[in-house]
Amino acid sequence: MGLDRATIDAIAEELAQAERDHAVIERITARYPDARVEDSYAIQGVWRDKALAAGRRIAGRKIGLTSKAMQAATGITEPDYGVMFEDTVFPSGAELRHADYSNVRIEVELAFVLREPLQGPDCTLADVLAATESVVPALEVLNSHIQLEGRTIVDTISDNAAYGAMVVGDTRVAPEDVDLRWVAALLARNGEIEETGVAAGVLGHPATGVAWLANRFHAHGDRLEAGEIILAGSFTRPMWVHPGDEVACDYGPLGVVTCRFI
Repeated sequence: MGLDRATIDAIAEELAQAERDHAVIERITARYPDARVEDSYAIQGVWRDKALAAGRRIAGRKIGLTSKAMQAATGITEPDYGVMFEDTVFPSGAELRHADYSNVRIEVELAFVLREPLQGPDCTLADVLAATESVVPALEVLNSHIQLEGRTIVDTISDNAAYGAMVVGDTRVAPEDVDLRWVAALLARNGEIEETGVAAGVLGHPATGVAWLANRFHAHGDRLEAGEIILAGSFTRPMWVHPGDEVACDYGPLGVVTCRFI
């Protein structure tokens, strides 16, 4: 790793304070140009462990930067992942406080609810589908505590992959009952469609991202657990939202997911 343990711990605490203050800090890579991807996951891990020690509980994981749309929007071409806590998961129709987040944007995703654990190193798309209990449409609220301009994947991963919250739809489907590649979505803000996309935009099939994550976890001696929710990555560009905005995403047969920012 490029950073020593004391620096990793200090950055993790800086990000935890930024989360508490709903603030934005200077890019890590601007201050520590030698920081590597391994350092960023170490920072995220320290931040995560502090949150767990404070009583938060893991609901699942998010995968990011898995589609060409998101890679083009961020300038980052490598997938990443973060952790989702139970207190960040909301039902469709929820009202969210805009001031609780920073650089607030919305992404369109599918979430995989695991019936069985998933473990690498050779996890495949077929393995993911066999281990999945159900798939549900979801919106991800991005919450970036690091300056956006010039950021790299090191900055994004350190900041828990910019995850803020997840709004989960009401319709769950078994993965064998629908061709997940062809799930489409119309994302609207205040009644006007801003983004559209098809789930195949996520690595050709959204389950491919989940397999990637299981294999990535194996390299760290870990696995995805039964009952976890895995956000597979956005198949639209992120949409900015502001206080008072009404968000609705129409997934066709999978229903409409909504939320409002107050």
